[in-house]
Amino acid sequence: MELTLAKQKNANTALEYDLVIIGAGITGAGTARDAARRGLSVLVVDQGDVAAGTSSCSSKLVHGGLRYLEQGELALVFESVAERRILLNIAPHLVLPLPFLLPVFDDSPRGMLTINIGMWLYDGLSLFRSPKLHKSLSRRKVRSTEPQLRAEGLKGAQLYYDCSTDDARLTLETLLDAQQAGAEISTYSRVEGFQFEAGRITGLELRDQLNGHCQTVSAKVVVNATGPWSDMTRSLAGTISHERMRPTKGVHIVLNADKLRLEHAVCCMHPDDGRVFFSIPWGEQTYIGTTDTDTQGDPGSVFADAGDVAYLLRAVNAYFPGNEVSTDDVISTWAGVRPLVGDESADDESSVSREHVLAVEPHGMVTIAGGKLTTFRRMAAEVVDTVVDQLKTVGASRGRLRAAETAVNPLPGAVGWPEQGGIQAVSEQIMDLAAGLISAQTAMLLAQTYGMRGINIAEAVVAAPASGQALSEGRHEILAQVDWGVNHELVRTVSDIMIRRTQLFYRAADQGLSALKLVSERLAILLELKPEASEKQVEFYRAQVQRSQAWRAE
Repeated sequence: MELTLAKQKNANTALEYDLVIIGAGITGAGTARDAARRGLSVLVVDQGDVAAGTSSCSSKLVHGGLRYLEQGELALVFESVAERRILLNIAPHLVLPLPFLLPVFDDSPRGMLTINIGMWLYDGLSLFRSPKLHKSLSRRKVRSTEPQLRAEGLKGAQLYYDCSTDDARLTLETLLDAQQAGAEISTYSRVEGFQFEAGRITGLELRDQLNGHCQTVSAKVVVNATGPWSDMTRSLAGTISHERMRPTKGVHIVLNADKLRLEHAVCCMHPDDGRVFFSIPWGEQTYIGTTDTDTQGDPGSVFADAGDVAYLLRAVNAYFPGNEVSTDDVISTWAGVRPLVGDESADDESSVSREHVLAVEPHGMVTIAGGKLTTFRRMAAEVVDTVVDQLKTVGASRGRLRAAETAVNPLPGAVGWPEQGGIQAVSEQIMDLAAGLISAQTAMLLAQTYGMRGINIAEAVVAAPASGQALSEGRHEILAQVDWGVNHELVRTVSDIMIRRTQLFYRAADQGLSALKLVSERLAILLELKPEASEKQVEFYRAQVQRSQAWRAE
């Protein structure tokens, strides 16, 4: 997808923007949304798909950070729980209340009373506006609600609430809202170099990763929002003096729920090293994670290894001993790199702060590094404030800008959200519209994935009933989602659909391989791909599946 030429005066004039953002992860998306809503001209570029890096490989939680209380980061917790409430309001289809169980055993480092006090502090920092206030559960109550949890030494548990999310779609909808406000998006556009004038970055040289197209764009300000690639991007600009990042790898494993079925997310401590991990219900699946280990090299090349999987399986079997979960039960894995800001004083990876750092480089590029998914909106506002200051510095002030109002404007899938009934009500609307053409499970999937836009997909199925066919036997995803992805969600490759738009990569027993022919053939038509280009995308996806399973051969 080549950049629009709407802003060009002629074919030889570079496109010019107030702001070019490198990175289409959650931070870049949030920055684009805030800036475009204020009235700045914005371009977002990324060497891959939207959220293809860290922002689709998190623990998929919007949370206050209960364990940050122990680290004394009260300000971060307060900010996080406030943002949790905002995201519940502007993206109710993507940010869902989730009950968490924090079990206490005889050998737990803290007893029920101490943890209860911490829970009251957690509720207090949220101004008692959590989805629900915490409760103390007796041993008997815990056994009845989570019977698979280890009974030996169990004393009770604390029940509290945070939220789950689809991290990739939260990123995508944030970026789509930015696009509606005027931002331009160019995925699979790699920054090959920078242009300078009087020692300041004034342009970027881009290469399309899929078609080889090269283009130069001009920028009054450039934002480096590349997460774990931040230092690499700074190095490309040629002025890096020291590395800021301390990237750590986080791995999750996915099981079918019939192997480990949970009613709550269970907060656990690994028996080997005491690190916190979660076992989280995920519809027909359950996922467990995360690991937290230092990593080096290209953040895009990380994957789960046999040690990571064994580490998580040991923990699962310690907390749920009757299940005897083995490597044969692992459907899929994902691995991401956290963009943590370096802290040489930190004793281990898990103690590194999740605070962010915002810096203006000597050549004028604004770098945002660190932070967490939950607080992306506030980080983005800080970045845009800095951009506005930089525009004034270079004499390119746009005058009085609009208020972004990102805290009150809903994301695209939440526009028109029903006052009562939530996702169930939207699902029923979809089912009523496409009765007989899709299943009730598909209607619910569309509501949970697209919110009110699921109704548009149902309308497409009514218009073309063949698009209601399932992509994979036994699954609820349908062909109409492929069309919607291309037409409305920036899809350019098979992997975009399989991994981040439908999640078949993680959820299907065969990681979506049985859907590959149907999806690739449809994409080839919609994107007018030549046979060799289509086959290349198919083989790339097969390689991604193989890589995600490489740990089995170790």
